[in-house]
Amino acid sequence: MDTNTHSISEENTFTIDCKDVILREFIDTDLDTFHLLTWQPEVYEYSPGWNVSKDQRKDWLINYEIPENKGFFNAVSKGEDIGDIRLRLGIILKETGEFIGWCCSGIKDELPPPNREIMYAISKDHRGKGYTTQALQGMINYLFESTNVEVLSAIALLNNVPSNRVIQKCGFSFQSIIEIDNEKYNYYKLDKKDWTGF
Repeated sequence: MDTNTHSISEENTFTIDCKDVILREFIDTDLDTFHLLTWQPEVYEYSPGWNVSKDQRKDWLINYEIPENKGFFNAVSKGEDIGDIRLRLGIILKETGEFIGWCCSGIKDELPPPNREIMYAISKDHRGKGYTTQALQGMINYLFESTNVEVLSAIALLNNVPSNRVIQKCGFSFQSIIEIDNEKYNYYKLDKKDWTGF
């Protein structure tokens, strides 16, 4: 069932090995590529609030995202409850080592509990190749196998057909249409007991 593995590299960087991509914790050298990706119209159309100034992105990356990842891995290594700690991983194309997107997990207050959400985005240049599905499956596997997470949520704007397809492919079941900030989303859930892997 588990066709991906996670490890800590010599550089002390956490990774999850998927088929064509690797999920890797954010590192400071991701800043430039990460910032450029957030400004692709195809990305910010479906990920509102991610396209901030480079200074803001740097502040978030260095002072919040990277340290919070370390806190997440520390809690997991001690077998502790991850609570509301966020996990943010870059999607890295194995073939080139390029940072092509991200897959994250955290509490989404707008959803009914349990409300640990998985969200993701991928560069316009790498869509339709199955990379996002691989990344999502890798994240789901890791969360269900290595943490105390029992239920995951995902949302996608009604008109975001590719994202809805990825969520469904990964075994999430449709719950309802919900409204967040005047936008309508399909809301999905996945229970650990229903996860069959890939």
